[in-house]
Amino acid sequence: MKKSPIVMLSIVAASALALTGCGTTESSAGSDSGAATVSVVDDRGETVALKGAATKVVALEWNAAESLVSLGVMPTGVADVAGYGDYVKAAPLDEGVTDVGGRGEPSVDAIAGLAPDLVVTTNDLADTAIKQIEKIAPVLVIRGADASDSMGQMQKNLDAIATLTGTEAEAKTLVSDMDDKIAEGKAALEAADLSGAGFALSDNYSYNGEITIRPFLKGALLSDVAEKLGLVNAWTGEGDADYGLGSADVEALTTLPADVKYLSFSSPDGDIYTNELAANPIWTSLPFVQSGDVYMLADGIWPFGGPASIELFVDSVVDSLG
Repeated sequence: MKKSPIVMLSIVAASALALTGCGTTESSAGSDSGAATVSVVDDRGETVALKGAATKVVALEWNAAESLVSLGVMPTGVADVAGYGDYVKAAPLDEGVTDVGGRGEPSVDAIAGLAPDLVVTTNDLADTAIKQIEKIAPVLVIRGADASDSMGQMQKNLDAIATLTGTEAEAKTLVSDMDDKIAEGKAALEAADLSGAGFALSDNYSYNGEITIRPFLKGALLSDVAEKLGLVNAWTGEGDADYGLGSADVEALTTLPADVKYLSFSSPDGDIYTNELAANPIWTSLPFVQSGDVYMLADGIWPFGGPASIELFVDSVVDSLG
């Protein structure tokens, strides 16, 4: 599975800036350097406070890495750099970014060797690993996703990272540009007479010859974005509480409306629709397959990312359907 997937400090302040997620920026009284103290309360309910904005940041999840790159803070280290390069095209890493191990099993030694100001991870990482890393550097734990408010959680994560890296203005610009892109995409689909069209978004994988299709149900980040574009999610049922994802087999596709726009993510591992399913009688008999309403989206759209991935998704949907 690709997953994957703020109690202020009492400090005498000369100025303060409040952001979504209850972040603060405060000048430290009595400090020789005059550096500002920044803090947020993360999704554990823990206060993360830094003496000055972080510049050396390690990201242990790709959504955090994408946010850092988009904010203009190139991470010092990222978990699974090669995988990020394959799956997250909207915010590429510099060549010098250090790989610090797997997203689920980062290397504590590799992180320590970078001497970061901050490590950003999600609540998908085990508590024991987080406690180990906290001996090295402050750790910001963000919730990977929240199907009850996918866009709100994405922005909360972005704002928390922006507060601790001193890039609040950049975060506001990213969100504003994303909103503009969604509005433009909605207008383009309306002009193509596609407002209200049904869509079914999914990704897929094959393991030991068994094909699994993963529907993006209501509450999945990009399903919610597609609905903001004026499309209607044809998948029914509830997904998991975090990512809004389900699990289906090929037979489940027969429950979709005949005129659905079937959207699927490209994968570096191969396209099961033109490979494993090319001669599958259930797949080839589906009305939307026969009518050519199957659309492979652009490479490298990370379904659990931030504004950059969302903008790439919007462009790909409009280009595919329009």
